[in-house]
Amino acid sequence: MESILLLAHTESDGTLAKPALEALAAALAMEGELSVGMVGAAVEPAANQIAGCGAARFLGVSGPAFGQSRYSTDAAAAEALCRASGAAIVIAPSTSRWARALPGVAYRLGGRIDTHVTHVTNLAAGDGTPAVTRWFYRQRMEAVLTRSERPWMVLLDAGCVVPWSAPGPSGAAAVESVAVEAPVTRTTVTGIQAPKADEQTIRPDAKLLFVAGAGWTKKQSDGAVHAAEAEGLILGFLRAAKASLGGSKSLVDLSGEGEAVLRCMTHLNQIGQTGATPRHPKGLSTCCHGEEPHVVGWRFVNQRRAINLDANCGWARGKADVLYVADAFEVMRRVNRLLEAG
Repeated sequence: MESILLLAHTESDGTLAKPALEALAAALAMEGELSVGMVGAAVEPAANQIAGCGAARFLGVSGPAFGQSRYSTDAAAAEALCRASGAAIVIAPSTSRWARALPGVAYRLGGRIDTHVTHVTNLAAGDGTPAVTRWFYRQRMEAVLTRSERPWMVLLDAGCVVPWSAPGPSGAAAVESVAVEAPVTRTTVTGIQAPKADEQTIRPDAKLLFVAGAGWTKKQSDGAVHAAEAEGLILGFLRAAKASLGGSKSLVDLSGEGEAVLRCMTHLNQIGQTGATPRHPKGLSTCCHGEEPHVVGWRFVNQRRAINLDANCGWARGKADVLYVADAFEVMRRVNRLLEAG
């Protein structure tokens, strides 16, 4: 059995977010002594949050310089924690913060790193050898990998593991402080600018994924384009249902073709082979035809429903659990009225 280190960074409130708790669950599923390394302005709240997880050690690098995401400070803190723990396997959530810093840390330590990992186990090889399951080619190919180099760093994709939760009230954890001299930085974080919650369209934790296709911006039954109304209906539904917004490639590409566009839609919302692969419990596709490159992004959506006027579209050919053959404008008008009523 090899020693394991869970590497996590705290959020603005000092606690650990869901991706870190998912990585903790993955680390606990492995055989070996587990240590937890945390980075943040203050790590005690995070340590107390997971005090009952059964980790042998809690290590922390804290201070004002480590509260913000910077490559220099994050890399220095992660390197110090890895050296202090002496762990052979390092598991971390695949957040933007760690995805940027940890490849450089692996190089400094003479180790290796694998990203986009969906599962970590030491049973896959049959002899207790640590192995990871990783996606390739836009999540269309899956491989099981092992490595002999150590330390082996693993970035676990979010949504692949049920997050760890405390079985009961937890006490205070004893955190070993790891001293790190903060590197000289050339940036100063003066604040955070973020859109209002109602204006946020990408919600990874939403229970419903609402996907719009190019049909919303085409001529309707009256021969006119109603892009402004379409945007109002979609945003109204997102606010009422607290859903996340996705788009087909054909829709997000319209802005470069001089066509009518939805102002709320960008390439960040794109779902499919060349876009994102979300993991929402439910999905509703509207004005999409269910083409294979688009549908491949729905592989982890548990319940799929679609609204389309074409009864022979791709969704009707086994790609959706339920297909409503109807006008999406009419359906969403009525749905929004029902949501507003109550």
